Amino acid sequence: MKVVTQRGLWFEEFEVGVLYQHRPGRTVTEADNVLFTTLTMNTQALHLDAAASEALPPFNQRLVNSMFTLSTVVGLSVAQLTQGTIVGNLGFSEIAFPKPVFHGDTIYAETLITDKRQSKSRPGEGIVTLEHVGRNQHGDVIVRATRKTMVRLRPEGAQ
Repeated sequence: MKVVTQRGLWFEEFEVGVLYQHRPGRTVTEADNVLFTTLTMNTQALHLDAAASEALPPFNQRLVNSMFTLSTVVGLSVAQLTQGTIVGNLGFSEIAFPKPVFHGDTIYAETLITDKRQSKSRPGEGIVTLEHVGRNQHGDVIVRATRKTMVRLRPEGAQ
């Protein structure tokens, strides 16, 4: 019997220029936004206070916490790209939130592999640069971020 275990990609399997589309998407609820916002001690009324937010143009409604949006987009990529193969995140850069996310919006993610190289100081590991893009259900870009990760090279005998 053949057994397949879900995992991310080993360093050797990442190819520069490949675009991964991560599915399914994730529909954001009011509870998601309130829980994340309060867990992270973000007391911004734009996330928590419906009455105050309704009176504030241009959106006149609560916005989903942008850190929740970024975290969700990265999280949507894990099963396909880094589950069990990542050593850790090295950093994020060029983060932008061109459009807001509202309760009820669905977030879809895609990741473009933009660079990779073997680590000079850590044998058995490599550095992969990922460009994550999140889109809403209309296809509008809601977040874009570049992330550098340390990924394991395929261990001997691993599939």
